[in-house]
Amino acid sequence: MSKSARAVLAVAIAVAGIAYSSWLLEFVLHTGLDPTNSFLSELDAVGQPYREVFSYADTLTGTLAVLASIVGIVFLPRRPLITTGWIALLIFGASTIADARLPITCIPTPVHPCGGTPSGLFPQLHHIHALTSTIAVFAIFTAMIAFSWAAYRYRAWPVLRVVGLAMLVICAVTTAWMLIADNLPGDYALGVAQRVQVGTMSLWIVTLGIAVWRTPTSARLR
Repeated sequence: MSKSARAVLAVAIAVAGIAYSSWLLEFVLHTGLDPTNSFLSELDAVGQPYREVFSYADTLTGTLAVLASIVGIVFLPRRPLITTGWIALLIFGASTIADARLPITCIPTPVHPCGGTPSGLFPQLHHIHALTSTIAVFAIFTAMIAFSWAAYRYRAWPVLRVVGLAMLVICAVTTAWMLIADNLPGDYALGVAQRVQVGTMSLWIVTLGIAVWRTPTSARLR
C-alpha cells in the first residue's frame, strides 16, 4: 500500500471514531434527555427530535469501519492478532449500522415501561437493539485487545502501546461500573458511565487511525 493510500485509510478510521462521538451534540441540541441517567440509544430512538442526526452518524461510523477493515485485511501486513483486530472492527462496524437501522421504539420510564416490561437500570435494552449494541461493544473490545496485544507482540504501533492501552483500561473500568451497578439498588449515574465508555472507544478508534498513518506498510512485524 502506498503512503497516500495508507493516509486515506488512516483518515477513514479516524473519521469513523469522530462520528462515533456524535453524542457530544446532545450538549448543543435540545434532546430533552438527562445525560446523567439516559442512555445513548435513547438519542436516536423513534420519535426523538434529532434521531436522524445520531442515526446517520452511527451509519457513517459503521460504514467506514467496515470498509477500513476490509482494506486492512487485504492490503496491510497479516498476522493473527492484527487480522483478529480487523475482523472484530468489521463486526463492530456492521453492528453499529444495525444499531442505527434498528433503534429502540420507545423510551421507558418507571411509570410507563415499554411493552409492559419491568423498568430498571437498563429498561430500554429490552429490544433487539440490545443484541446489536452488545455485539458492537464486544467486537470493539475484542479489536482493542487484539490490536493492543499486537502492538506489544510485534513491536509496532507505539501510540497503541501507550494511548491505546490507556483507553482500553478506562473503557474496561467504565464497563465494569455499568455491569456492577446494574445489580445494585440506587442511581449510579449510568448515563455518565456509558458516555465515558463510548468516548474512550471513539478516542481509541482515532488512535488506531493515527497508528496506521504513522506506521509504514513495509514495517516488519516480528
